[in-house]
Amino acid sequence: MATLLQAHQEHASWRDYLELTKPRVVVLMLITSLVGMFLATRAGVAWQVLVFGNLGIGLCAGAAAAVNHVVDRRIDSIMARTHKRPVTAGRLSPVAALGFALLLAVTGMALLLTFTNELAAWLTLASLLGYAVIYTGFLKRATPQNIVIGGLAGAAPPLLGWVAVTGHVSAEPLLLVLIIFAWTPPHFWALAIHRKEEYAKADIPMLPVTHGEHYTKVHILLYTVAMFAVTLLPYAIHMSGPLYLAAAVVLGGRFLHWAWVLYRDSKPHAAINTFKYSIWYLFLLFIALLADHYLLLSL
Repeated sequence: MATLLQAHQEHASWRDYLELTKPRVVVLMLITSLVGMFLATRAGVAWQVLVFGNLGIGLCAGAAAAVNHVVDRRIDSIMARTHKRPVTAGRLSPVAALGFALLLAVTGMALLLTFTNELAAWLTLASLLGYAVIYTGFLKRATPQNIVIGGLAGAAPPLLGWVAVTGHVSAEPLLLVLIIFAWTPPHFWALAIHRKEEYAKADIPMLPVTHGEHYTKVHILLYTVAMFAVTLLPYAIHMSGPLYLAAAVVLGGRFLHWAWVLYRDSKPHAAINTFKYSIWYLFLLFIALLADHYLLLSL
């Protein structure tokens, strides 16, 4: 067995280490972190903070993702979407993955402490621990509300970007956190419906497994309505202008459409299509926030 594992690890490549970090997820997080940085100031963001601050946040996010690969390797082996991941497939050992996670976390924290400020660094560490320890290690297996409670860690990047620039917490970045926090349940529960049988097989108490698909669809619709309302608040508090408001209404209206389609079960593959749209939704919403910010500055 040891010889076989060693043979697998000899075939590990840089792509396996990159996959450990869940790069697509990290990129979306960094986009929201960047927006938080730019929204925090009317002047330009110092290049050291822009480059090394986001690099530090990204490395810490990658470290949390690598820990997730190790902790969830039994679950990943059961699910079709994840059974080829490096640790699950044996191309990397759990020890190697955890060592890589530690290296990323230490490097990320060092960059944040050196080029941003202590508050940004410690908030990033709290986010890392929230995802890697509290959500992955406990909540995911403990309650069907796992993604609601644990979603706070994943909602932190715009706050981290804001604090990296300003050194303090204020209402505006907390509102950005609230937007992602409200977005997370409909985003993830749509995927959970699509992968319901696999979650049940892995004995993970996702909402569609414990309470059924109809109950989950109702909650997706309710959370989407709440999310839509929350996304209007930046305009209401004069944090953003008409461009963002128009984008929030159009993008949110489309999200509500998909949530309704999913609830009514009126189109095939509605769950996975809702999930895919939710990713583009968050990306475009934060780009609209950024574009609106610079439009207001130019007026």
